[in-house]
Amino acid sequence: MFARAYPGGTVRAQAHALADDVIQSVTGVKGVCRTKIAYRVESGQRNANRELVSEIVVADYDGANAVQLTRDGTVARSPAWIPGRRVLLYTSYLNNRPCVYSHDLTTGNRAPFASFGGLNDGATVSPDGSQVALILSRSGSPDLWVMDASGGNPRRLTTTTREEESSPCWSPDGRRVCFSSSAGGALSLYTIPVAGGAMQSLNTGGIRGTTEPDWSPDGKWIAFTRMGRGQNFEVYVMPAGGGAARKVVDGEDPTWAPNSRTLVVARRANDGQRRLSLLDVPTGHVKDALSVPGSCSQPSWAR
Repeated sequence: MFARAYPGGTVRAQAHALADDVIQSVTGVKGVCRTKIAYRVESGQRNANRELVSEIVVADYDGANAVQLTRDGTVARSPAWIPGRRVLLYTSYLNNRPCVYSHDLTTGNRAPFASFGGLNDGATVSPDGSQVALILSRSGSPDLWVMDASGGNPRRLTTTTREEESSPCWSPDGRRVCFSSSAGGALSLYTIPVAGGAMQSLNTGGIRGTTEPDWSPDGKWIAFTRMGRGQNFEVYVMPAGGGAARKVVDGEDPTWAPNSRTLVVARRANDGQRRLSLLDVPTGHVKDALSVPGSCSQPSWAR
């Protein structure tokens, strides 16, 4: 391994390539040093409609080399990567209502992906890139829908609830979607087959107020946010089939790295701003990521 050369690129890129090779050689798990994250940044400014402006930013996994992707001057949120591609889906109020856009980072081209009447939000792409789960209110209340990655064939999955669904994520095999719903009263986690069927409550060990689930790529774990009072948010991890959940850090918006070991989360700093942090789940070690000025949240790790 140490006989390899890393010509070209910056010193930082060469160091990351070396680090990834060392990690894979020692652990057998692919490194994440050359991966990207996308996230939402609130600058604290308001636009002419008095909306708190937020934009989408893309950076290296540790927050370095941050590049602002959108400059819409409105609300942009919920970024999600298309697996294996430099393409993002995200929600923007560019046309004064929440629509989902597709944005190619290589060409700079973007286009509306979902712009039905009402809410279009929370888009997330299946592991094979063929389908998109998202929240639409075209039937009345915000429900979980699935569409082809081309934008066609929308299908409503949650057909029996009048309560709001949110925060969908895919199982690694692409057969189920995990999401949050208040169908049973308090916010709880549920799964539902993509092929259609009944939603099933996910046992979180008695923890209530659960939202923002993310399924680890190896299929073993689900991380989620427990919403407390005020700004009291906590991140938990539990077996994907349900069961005892353990708190791993104060924060919110957890998303797994491709290695199924590291989480990036948003945590409140002393000034009230949110900062992104990297959490090594087995050891509990937390390291703050670099970030652009502003309040950072809703990270999405490219896989």
